[in-house]
Amino acid sequence: MSPALIRVLIAEDHAVVREGTRQILASDSGIEVVGEAEDGQRALELAAALKPDVLVLDLRLPKVTGIEVARRIQTQAPETRILVLSAYDDDDYVFAAMEAGAAGYLLKTAHGEEVVSAIHSIARGEVVLQSAIASKFLRGHGNARSSGDYEEKLTDREMEILRMAALGLRNKEIADRLSLSQRTVEGHLSHVFTKLNVGSRTEAILHAAARGWLVIPSTM
Repeated sequence: MSPALIRVLIAEDHAVVREGTRQILASDSGIEVVGEAEDGQRALELAAALKPDVLVLDLRLPKVTGIEVARRIQTQAPETRILVLSAYDDDDYVFAAMEAGAAGYLLKTAHGEEVVSAIHSIARGEVVLQSAIASKFLRGHGNARSSGDYEEKLTDREMEILRMAALGLRNKEIADRLSLSQRTVEGHLSHVFTKLNVGSRTEAILHAAARGWLVIPSTM
């Protein structure tokens, strides 16, 4: 039985870039582009209707910004993973996107095969950052708090679940491996978010990586 296609929605206001991204993704037999949005409002509407596996998202969208789209998607359709594809690597953009729940951040200078690879990785539940973006994010958050402040506050079980999340496992998969209920896993992750003062599993993983507690499985 062949694996299911990764269903992708593209949100990009520049038609040429949007069409180019669609052509790049169409070259991969494991990806299906199910929709395209020219603004943030349309992206939210299509995400709700199509329920894509991955949303390829530009940040500077008309009507609703990419950051706000990411925030709403995380609330309304948390199973949709978000890959930011942006022309900007400013700290404010990077930090805001990852804190809004994006699972990956690539610059538009990335090669087509890097975008395709990132989509496959993100669909598996991994966090994907270009090396320059990863260094920027991890350096910024590594300096934000002293190392060890929070590791001591996490229980062994919370660290175990966080490490499994960093490997790309979904909550149900973690629950099955640890013989726990999914609600229990969600409760542990909620405690992790509170202790680390973060709002998403992506940000929790990046905070932990910044302190050397675990390694992000896929950077570029």
